[in-house]
Amino acid sequence: MTVAVSAVQLGAIAAVSVVSGAANSIAGGGTLLTFPALLGMGIPAVSANATSTVALWPGSLASMLGYRRELVGAERWALRLAIPSVLGGCLGAWLLLVTSEERFRTIVPWLVLSATVLFVVQGPVMRWLRKRMITEGDGERPIDPSMAMLLAQFAVGTYGGYFGAGAGIVMLAVFGLMGLTNIHQMNGLKNFNGLCFNGVAAITFAVMGLVNWPIGLVMAIGSSVGGYLMSGLAQRVPQSWVRAAVSCIGFASALWLFLTR
Repeated sequence: MTVAVSAVQLGAIAAVSVVSGAANSIAGGGTLLTFPALLGMGIPAVSANATSTVALWPGSLASMLGYRRELVGAERWALRLAIPSVLGGCLGAWLLLVTSEERFRTIVPWLVLSATVLFVVQGPVMRWLRKRMITEGDGERPIDPSMAMLLAQFAVGTYGGYFGAGAGIVMLAVFGLMGLTNIHQMNGLKNFNGLCFNGVAAITFAVMGLVNWPIGLVMAIGSSVGGYLMSGLAQRVPQSWVRAAVSCIGFASALWLFLTR
């Protein structure tokens, strides 16, 4: 779906995407900046969600490649979890396709609010995971993911295919609850599975013509530039500042969406 946009609007979304990419390189939460910005530009909610999914997929691929060494020894887990991730991503994408624009617009404020809450709790969850890693060590994980974990991953994949923001922290929490203690390996599995369910959703949205390609390409370039420029400074910028700013924008966006729906 292509909605006519002006050069000023493309410049604005490019700037937001650069900031989003920079935020992702430091603390995450970039979708909480780009998605409301697309809605503010007048892009229909379903198209905005589809465009954001496609535009941010290259960043997911880069993250997965960066963690590929952490998957050594966990290939069995990666392959087993990929199945519910792909199936869940397909279901989530299908659910978005059958959701009317009006109904999705009604749901959007709740999605943005829930994603913001997930982003806020990411810090405490990560501290809990790191504490487990220290107290329990890398330990022996189960040989295969349990059926409960496969079902949990299917649910995460469905959410990721439908909307996606905050899916990563849910995966990390599930991995921790299921007995994994190596945080780097968990991040590798998270990035790989995110690539799976976002990938099938992105392909589905592209084939069905839901993507605004001019905006999507600008967003992909902008977020990549922002992530690259900030990568060297990521360790020098306090995450707490970035997380606080993204959280405030997320809650403000949710409030704005509730008031204007």
